[in-house]
Amino acid sequence: MKQREFYQARVERILEAALPIKTPHYLSEAMRYSVLGGGKRIRAILVYATGEALKIKPELLDSPAAAIEMLHAYSLVHDDLPCMDDDDLRRGKPTTHIAYDEATAVLAGDALQTAAFETLSSVNSEICAENQLKILNILATASGVNGMVKGQAIDLAAVGKLISENELETMHLNKTGALIKASVLMASYCTNDTESEKTDAQRVKLTEYAESIGLAFQVQDDILDIQSDTETLGKQQGADIAAGKPTYPSIMGMDAAKQKLFNLHQKAIDSLSEFGEEANLLREIANFIVKRIA
Repeated sequence: MKQREFYQARVERILEAALPIKTPHYLSEAMRYSVLGGGKRIRAILVYATGEALKIKPELLDSPAAAIEMLHAYSLVHDDLPCMDDDDLRRGKPTTHIAYDEATAVLAGDALQTAAFETLSSVNSEICAENQLKILNILATASGVNGMVKGQAIDLAAVGKLISENELETMHLNKTGALIKASVLMASYCTNDTESEKTDAQRVKLTEYAESIGLAFQVQDDILDIQSDTETLGKQQGADIAAGKPTYPSIMGMDAAKQKLFNLHQKAIDSLSEFGEEANLLREIANFIVKRIA
């Protein structure tokens, strides 16, 4: 089993054990439906991959890995609602509000968001209190009005409008990129060590890496929305175009979008130049993001 697949299975087991079974039954069922049995787990794997690069024990990374997946699942449940992106298909199956109903989907998303912070706030004697607080702050900032929620608001406001490449980039650095960057940064604080010059320098490079792959992920998403198909994607192909959303190909053209994807990938790889083999999984993830077909 490849290391990426190993960590994917690891976080799946942690999520399976962490998610409620009876609270009440229909709500816990909707939460589990929204999280389990699907998804690439890119954000959780990034947590573990960053831990490998910084020589942090996987056991210390389990909570942020699970939390970021819960938070990501909540964002998808709410993004798919009729009042947002109005999507019927996610990960090859009906979206939560279709499988259940809108009210249950809203509650399931709310519960998953708070479950993420409950998971992160559990006491861990191997991570100092200062770093635990920093980890919580990173996820809160990334998921709120200065991160993912901001990106979604820009996205909704941009429907049917012409925006610049810089405006599109700002949107995606927040909507998609914020949680990807949070995955990397949270992992970097999963120690008892306080700030050091070496750690700070490594964190700068890891942030550069995360921002690059975060944008690359979205550029590839936009390309696949045009060039792939619904069965392969697991969601409706052409949905962004049909909804009048700005995308990299629509603003730059397909050839320029593919060149941007190549440049972002190269920047991500270059940012890891000071790391050795311990960062190979981070490099593999960068390769996967630009070559994925779904």
